[in-house]
Amino acid sequence: MAKGEAIKKYAGDILLGRVSVPEDVANLVSFLSSEDSDYITGQTMLVDGGMQFS
Repeated sequence: MAKGEAIKKYAGDILLGRVSVPEDVANLVSFLSSEDSDYITGQTMLVDGGMQFS
């Protein structure tokens, strides 16, 4: 496979249609450190764009 082809191929399996970028994780961290998340406890949050494995 040529460089970049694997990402294009597997991005189609992600419901949002793209691979993650560092800002995706940073946005979750920002939310969790804000008062908007002060009632959230003991959760597992996936930052995977809805990735499907079959």
